[in-house]
Amino acid sequence: MNRSRALYHMVRADFLERVRRYSFLLTLGFSVYLGYAVFAGQISLRASNYRGINNSAWLGTVMGLVATMFLTLTGFYFVKNSIQRDRQTRVGQILASTPISKGFYTLSKALSNFVVLAAMLLLLAVAAIAIQLVNREDAHVDLFTLLAPILILGLTSVAVTASLAVLFESTPILRGGVGNVLYFFLWTTLISVGVATMVHSGPGNTTHAFSDFTGMASAMGQMQDEVRRIDPHYPGGVSFTIGALNPTPTKTFLWTGIQWNPALLLSRVMMLGVALLLASVAALFFDRFDPARGSWLGAKTQMPAKKSKRSELALADAAAQNGVDLLLTPKAAVHFTTFARSESKAGVQTRFFALVIAELRLLLRGHSWWWYLGAAGLFIACLASPLGAARSGVIVVAWLWPVLVWSQMGTRETEFSTGSLIFSAPHAVPRQLLATFAAGVLLAALTGGGLALHLIIARDFIGLTAWATGAIFIPALALALGVASGTRKFFEALYTAWWYIGPLHHIRKLDFMATTPESSTPAQFLIAATVLVVVAYSWRRVRLAYA
Repeated sequence: MNRSRALYHMVRADFLERVRRYSFLLTLGFSVYLGYAVFAGQISLRASNYRGINNSAWLGTVMGLVATMFLTLTGFYFVKNSIQRDRQTRVGQILASTPISKGFYTLSKALSNFVVLAAMLLLLAVAAIAIQLVNREDAHVDLFTLLAPILILGLTSVAVTASLAVLFESTPILRGGVGNVLYFFLWTTLISVGVATMVHSGPGNTTHAFSDFTGMASAMGQMQDEVRRIDPHYPGGVSFTIGALNPTPTKTFLWTGIQWNPALLLSRVMMLGVALLLASVAALFFDRFDPARGSWLGAKTQMPAKKSKRSELALADAAAQNGVDLLLTPKAAVHFTTFARSESKAGVQTRFFALVIAELRLLLRGHSWWWYLGAAGLFIACLASPLGAARSGVIVVAWLWPVLVWSQMGTRETEFSTGSLIFSAPHAVPRQLLATFAAGVLLAALTGGGLALHLIIARDFIGLTAWATGAIFIPALALALGVASGTRKFFEALYTAWWYIGPLHHIRKLDFMATTPESSTPAQFLIAATVLVVVAYSWRRVRLAYA
């Protein structure tokens, strides 16, 4: 009983602490937006040329799939900070001195994550009721039929997501940017496995429910069976669409709701068991806030030393803003040399160029030799591959490779607490932002420059313009998100998802890498890059004004 009470108080305290944060309002705002997107038709469900009548069963199913699809992805990034927050606030060291076990701690964090995601889920449930009342295609509200898909599918799916967030935070190799990128591919794999199993299981076979992480495949399978029953000529297929339907479905059918057969219900109970198992496994990797156990397989960590070196370089960058050349020798001796405060144009250009090089050094600092080898290999592959393959394939990988480097942009001043030093210099905000942005563009040129050379050799100057636009847009996006959020994970999550949807699938208006001439829209992304840089500058000026 005492352990249950202690668990309740830990979860409650953690949840209340999150509620007081600005980020929690963003999570609730995102749920409200999802509800609006369903109401406005920007997120929709269709079976070939059919859609369901907007009754409780249909809207509940649509909103349930929205919850499982979006909250299992974006929800992971919203809640993947609970253990890190305890590290930063030094609460973790206090907890480590208490008798609380590692398993108890990871379970409490998983439950806290679950409560946050459940709050977002409940907002979607309220939105579904409001949509039916406003739409009035079928004004009769059946609460059980409407809420069952949202709660049964949604709560079990986000429970697994909540535990995965704790597992990733507890595992040294996954707690940073690598984990943020890998989770997206894990998520797409889990979705694909469920759909593929449903396709190959055959009609009437319900065993695919046990490999259906979100429940989406089970719901869509039942929809296909229902449409096939009323229309023998139905070609099959169900699509979950983001954006306006084109063409708009011209036929409707009466959807009575998901049939909660024993296999489906048992599979959702299994998901809760998986969530508890993941929270328990996280305890095996959790270091209990002991820095000596903070690396993979319990080896003595080298992270403090690395972070110290990065902090020294951050100070060097800050010193350069104030006209001081801070040189760090291998023995960590520090020498200060004052710059001449030249007001000449050449002097200003020289100092700015030095800032760009310092920013580039900071971005590239701390990476293993294999990272540089991979970047060099991708550069050569862009140059040596046939132009079509280099543009549509190799560059996609080459500009995913530095995602964890770009994500540092705009966040370092918060991470290393050097903002007060950097921004005390004259004109520091525009100069430092432009230097960071220029360093990001240089990084894009260094990793994907092989394609630029290839395009120059082929005299494809239109393609070269599109390549240059991509090299400008990516750092602009990283800078704006970094300055606005102060953390790396928002860029890492958004960029990876955008990269997968746009450039990898050559989707027009989303393909910022211009992987094909048909999907290339360089003017659009050049304008977007300009807006993003202006947003980063304005945001930083406002934050400094009210600091």
